[in-house]
Amino acid sequence: MSTRAPRRSKVALAAAATLASTGSAYVGARTFLTGQADQARRVIPKAWDIPPRADGVYSPGGGPVERWHRGVPFDLHLMVFGDSTATGYGARNAEEVPGVVIARNLAEASGQRIRLSTKAIVGATSKGLSGQIDAMFVAGPPPDAAVIMIGANDITRLHGIGPSARRLGAAVRRLRASGAVVVVGTCPDFGVITAIPQPLRTIARTRGLRLARAQAAAVRTSGGIPVPLADLLASDFKQAPDVYFSSDMFHPSGAGYALAAKQLLPALCNALGDFASTAEQESPLELRGSDTGSLLGKLGGVSRLWRRSTGVPAPIVVPAS
Repeated sequence: MSTRAPRRSKVALAAAATLASTGSAYVGARTFLTGQADQARRVIPKAWDIPPRADGVYSPGGGPVERWHRGVPFDLHLMVFGDSTATGYGARNAEEVPGVVIARNLAEASGQRIRLSTKAIVGATSKGLSGQIDAMFVAGPPPDAAVIMIGANDITRLHGIGPSARRLGAAVRRLRASGAVVVVGTCPDFGVITAIPQPLRTIARTRGLRLARAQAAAVRTSGGIPVPLADLLASDFKQAPDVYFSSDMFHPSGAGYALAAKQLLPALCNALGDFASTAEQESPLELRGSDTGSLLGKLGGVSRLWRRSTGVPAPIVVPAS
């Protein structure tokens, strides 16, 4: 008994010392990363500016946007949800906003008038998507098509990966149930944002990529089309940050938003119109029951935009359950 007691005490003391050292390391690392986060906040200014106003009706052939009010005709209603990237924060003018780039290309490809409405809010996280969709239903009928860009603020605010993805999935299901096709640009790659110091940047990148994967799975199972912006845009942003980032080196520039829209647009066209002529995609998307033919007819030729894209494989559209 007497010989075992000291041995147990030594084991207990060793365990306590290990825990203490681990705790100290954790506190030290947390303090260090908190300091880096503060440094990043000083470098990256808060988003106080108002994004360019871009809502209205866009017609084929270009020309100025027409302000929409009751009675102004349009053929297809596109609505944009999400965070500052969805609003085009950092763009110099409305023509650089991703929703406008998409709306103008849809109008040109289809020969139809496209109404653009933006519900996205600067600083929003996945928690805010429900409120944005509520606002949509209050404002009027649901859109024909929806684009969501969300995820970065879920990472910077340390929201859980699983809950964030599930909230996004719930938003997609609500939009799909209303009859809209839904395309989602998933969480971007934090590894390209040099304004965030290392090793905080690597930690944020790892969490962001985990969130993007979880988002993609949630979007697919909810009937939407995920577009992996982190995979598709990171190389360009790394190679030419001065071109693709705005002055705050955090939000995209007009060129960066154009690049993102170029990736979102083919997926949206593919969902709205005839599928691109590939062996894997020969069945048309069923949209609104009795309205399917008319909606496909509106954008029957829009799938040619797919062949002008960067060659991203055609997405698989999963009907909402």
